[in-house]
Amino acid sequence: MSGHSKWANIKNRKGAQDKKRSEVFTKTSKNIMTAIREGGGNTNPASNVALREAIERSRAVNMPKENIERLLQRFEERKNNLVSGVFEGFGPFGVPIMIEVETDNKNRVLGEIKLIFRNYGGNLGESGSVAFMFDRVGEIELESNIDQNMELELIDFGVKDIDGKLVITAVSDFGRVRDKLVSSGLAIESSGLVYKCRSNTMLASEEEVAKILDMVDELEENDDVINVFAGFDYAQTT
Repeated sequence: MSGHSKWANIKNRKGAQDKKRSEVFTKTSKNIMTAIREGGGNTNPASNVALREAIERSRAVNMPKENIERLLQRFEERKNNLVSGVFEGFGPFGVPIMIEVETDNKNRVLGEIKLIFRNYGGNLGESGSVAFMFDRVGEIELESNIDQNMELELIDFGVKDIDGKLVITAVSDFGRVRDKLVSSGLAIESSGLVYKCRSNTMLASEEEVAKILDMVDELEENDDVINVFAGFDYAQTT
């Protein structure tokens, strides 16, 4: 899920769900599959730089080599039957949600996603019912903040926005901005094309945030779900 890792501490404090080893593997697996897709289906890390980086990150969290090889093999076996799609809907508290999927059985994943929305008091909508609330942009999260000189240089380079470690680009500029960051020696935590909500729904409590995060977690656990984007915010008080 893009842009909401900052709320993870709320779930930890509420005891909603402890981070498990399997959840870490799920996230790194998604990163590997995203790198393959963005590389045009290239499963060769020698010629797909993003895939190579994703595999290195998976090794850093001790994902077994067999798991990685199984992911690459599974993609090769399914790629000719895969179709991409986007589902839209409103979660609890009116939070708009966009879900990217890649599946060989669209009816199956549609039914599974509908059930999750229903269980959390949300509604899956028709095409276009939520998409107008989001912009498609490139998002690059760095491992550390950018210094002021680099920030000015990136703005001159055409970056749309910089927020701490997060760099936002136009879709057409995503690749060249990412290359510039890498060539400048900046370590990238994650990157990809995302749906960024224009006006987030403001949630009233940490309990509401935790419920949305639980829903997003359940959606992301589906093997056919690539990304989930939920447009919400919460004003934390000290």
